[in-house]
Amino acid sequence: MKELKNIINKNIEKIGMIIALVGIVIIFSFLTWGTLLTPLNVTNIIMQNSYVIILAIGMLLVILTGEIDLSVGSVAAFVGAVSGILMISWNLPTIVAVPIALGIGGLIGAWHGFWIAYVKIPAFIVTLAGMLLFRGLTMIVLDGRTIAPFPDNFRTISSSYLPDFLNGGENIHLLTLVLGILAVIVYVFLQIQSRNQSKQLDQTVESDGLFYAKIILISLVLLAFTQRLTAYAGVPYILLILIVLIFGYTFFTNRTISGRHIYAVGGNEKAAKLSGVKTKKVKFWVFVNMGVLSALAGLVFTGRLNAATPQAGQLFELDAIAAAVIGGASLTGGIGTIVGAVIGALIMGVLDNGMSLLGVGVDWQQAIKALVLLGAVAFDILNKKKSE
Repeated sequence: MKELKNIINKNIEKIGMIIALVGIVIIFSFLTWGTLLTPLNVTNIIMQNSYVIILAIGMLLVILTGEIDLSVGSVAAFVGAVSGILMISWNLPTIVAVPIALGIGGLIGAWHGFWIAYVKIPAFIVTLAGMLLFRGLTMIVLDGRTIAPFPDNFRTISSSYLPDFLNGGENIHLLTLVLGILAVIVYVFLQIQSRNQSKQLDQTVESDGLFYAKIILISLVLLAFTQRLTAYAGVPYILLILIVLIFGYTFFTNRTISGRHIYAVGGNEKAAKLSGVKTKKVKFWVFVNMGVLSALAGLVFTGRLNAATPQAGQLFELDAIAAAVIGGASLTGGIGTIVGAVIGALIMGVLDNGMSLLGVGVDWQQAIKALVLLGAVAFDILNKKKSE
């Protein structure tokens, strides 16, 4: 118990986020009489919040450098509008239109990154201008109209499911079950391998009891999640994209030199520059990355809506920033994790979904989300003061 208490004290922010997510899930499960955790609704939470998770990953990297991006919602709307023109008006195939759309997002990110990194205009001003610019361009591209429908193969990205190649039957998606079990096996193997490597390097590790308790608990959560997916339609394609993004960016930020440079720039830009880090280049590419992920989020949202509309992307930037901050990111830079941002996005998503199931109006939903964001920031500041 003493060891567990020490671990909790050292990781209060991470554990606090997880406890908050679990607590919100339990509360809304009781209030909705179990509807929140039905297979259909679990799948809906993933698909409805996929674009927020994508934006939160990109926003975290921006915040890690000590900057902010207010334009992501407008960029997502603009790319969605352009993709509608390409695929609906010009009849370009999806395999051609999607790379073009992602490339446009990258160019927009490069535009922002140039002014921020090399001209030294504050990111708040540059991205605020971008928010207004690309919102206006969205209306110009669409001429104030909504265009639809999109090709079926494009909608597959955000609205379809992985086929059951194992033919499990109507009540069970056998392929999903197999993938879930494999995921648990891989997780256990990697955890044991990591623990053994730490022991070989004479690093401090938790006791055997806590280690195996953690593995069992997380494995049970993964299997429960798998069961929910298995009982409905299986694994959505968008979930596969999210898994690739989460693992890819986690590896990038934790295990690569470029990823550590991002933390260094946000922690102390002058010290990082004196240490040989190309700070301008780091910030430039972080905004290019944000542009590409904004474009991807726009494509996902547009595909799920099956329409390109001038009103798309409203408040996306606030959802992304809130997810990153609730997930433990510091607005001063240098602190935050990809997993934390994803948990923050899930907290916002479960709140939205739970309140919608209870019939709470949009006005109250916005007010409650604002209080949650304020509480998360206050918790972060108080915890830092306590540590100091």
